Amino acid sequence: MFTPERDLADVKFSVDHMIDASVSIEAGIAEIDRMAADVKAMLPENASSSETLIALRRYLYEPGEWNGGSAFSYDQTDPLGINPTNRRLSNYLKTRRGNCITMPMLMLFIGKRLGLNMTLAQAPLHVFIKYTDDDGKIWNLEATSGGGFTRDVWYRQKLPMSDEAVTNGVYLQSLSHDEAVALIASSLVEHKLGEGDFEGAVAISNVLLRHYPKFAYLLAKLGNAYGGLLQRELAGKYTRMEDIPPNLKIKADEWYRLNGEAFTKAEELGWRPEDGQIQ
Repeated sequence: MFTPERDLADVKFSVDHMIDASVSIEAGIAEIDRMAADVKAMLPENASSSETLIALRRYLYEPGEWNGGSAFSYDQTDPLGINPTNRRLSNYLKTRRGNCITMPMLMLFIGKRLGLNMTLAQAPLHVFIKYTDDDGKIWNLEATSGGGFTRDVWYRQKLPMSDEAVTNGVYLQSLSHDEAVALIASSLVEHKLGEGDFEGAVAISNVLLRHYPKFAYLLAKLGNAYGGLLQRELAGKYTRMEDIPPNLKIKADEWYRLNGEAFTKAEELGWRPEDGQIQ
């Protein structure tokens, strides 16, 4: 999954397939390829990156014959993609209503096929695009708002984050290929947590964090997984500490330590529980 040449669209559809076997990886990639070809057909010969970006925005966000009169739009009923189904890229392609996870990913997957220099980036509870133009200038693109240009200060005003987190590269930084893969695959951790498979959540988190150690949000999810193990194995089962079987107590002590360690690492990076919450 972390091989440098691995297509991020393939990673996304593969992850979605792991969560929902009805998701077709091949059909999804074919659809992205078709959309990229449609945009390319709209371009003049030797189009600049600026012209390509304008065409991509038009293709996605303006209704016309190129998209059957049905533009892609922001789903205000679930803007964060809380509903797991809404995190599937195939669902976004079908409904054309997306969120701050699926919308930037689709725009990036198509854009990269068109030769645009794009990477994913994070703000608290939000994903956006870092785009480098032909002159080497880097711009933020907000896919939930027509793919328009957005300043860092806007994200800092709308999605509160600490100065420390920004300085440490937790937020507002271009992600490497490995970091983008870890971000995409983090939905597997949330899926495991939702199923109560805390061991699975821990195992996947540890793999992803090796490739993206500054992924503070995932460190917090790892802490939640250890907390889930403690809750599942101990809550309501023992009234006295001495009643806990010795082998379980050894495990519980380790889970408790690792729970605290995960949250401490996240907080040392500048993450706060209230990150992204509008005050």
